[in-house]
Amino acid sequence: MPRWGKRKDNDDTAKGSGHSDDETHPRKAAKKGSEDTDTITVCEISKNRKVSVRSWQGKIMVDIREFNTKDGKEMPGKKGISLTLDQWNTLKDHVTEIDKAVAENE
Repeated sequence: MPRWGKRKDNDDTAKGSGHSDDETHPRKAAKKGSEDTDTITVCEISKNRKVSVRSWQGKIMVDIREFNTKDGKEMPGKKGISLTLDQWNTLKDHVTEIDKAVAENE
């Protein structure tokens, strides 16, 4: 009976195997908490959505994000977007066009 999927055997000479079992694997860096960044909440768009400005890796970002409450703490969720200052300025420059398109579709 044929086997489907990747071949799983302990032979180090098999294709795709480039390490032995006793090698150490690199660990992922620990995530830094929100206390490591300077975040200024500008406004709340709705109950769970906020606009904030923060510094991340030395860059100023405009962050539009959903927040979830877990154990009484408000935590940022995956759903959202962080814009660089160049992207934010491009968006600001097109606000009139966006408003016009919204009005045409109402």
